[in-house]
Amino acid sequence: MITDQNMTTASGLPSPGVLIDKANRLIQTLATPSLVQLVLRFALAVPFWRSGLLKWDGFLRLSDTAVTLFSDEFMLHLPGGPYHFPVPTVMAFLSGCGEIMFPILLVLGLGTRFAALGLLGMTMIVELTVPDGWPVHLTWAAMALGIMAYGPGNVSLDHLICRARSAAS
Repeated sequence: MITDQNMTTASGLPSPGVLIDKANRLIQTLATPSLVQLVLRFALAVPFWRSGLLKWDGFLRLSDTAVTLFSDEFMLHLPGGPYHFPVPTVMAFLSGCGEIMFPILLVLGLGTRFAALGLLGMTMIVELTVPDGWPVHLTWAAMALGIMAYGPGNVSLDHLICRARSAAS
């Protein structure tokens, strides 16, 4: 027999519905939107940052490996292809710049939605280059889209700038 229909059972123990509600509230308290947004930003930044570090031999000095990859190894898998990348040195330079700058912006939470858009574009190019990597690329795309949709969260420079602008108005 259940007393107080939704609160406790006859033995005085909380009902399953009450326990589920309490567990849901605890999980929601732990996974705050700002924490989730911060973790998403870092999770998306890390693989691109690590790849970007490999493309440079110094400040604005591309590694020979990066140029070789875009010249000889990487191919665009498009219908009728695969095709070599056009202007491989420029592509390596742009890729290296994006893989360093976009993750920095994401981690700082500065221009966050634009940085996520940039990494989404890079992800699409990576997918055309390495089509068998789609499970990882899909994860990157989902993170980028989540950041673009929900923004950087409260732990970001974007949030601080927005608050400062609102206070100044």
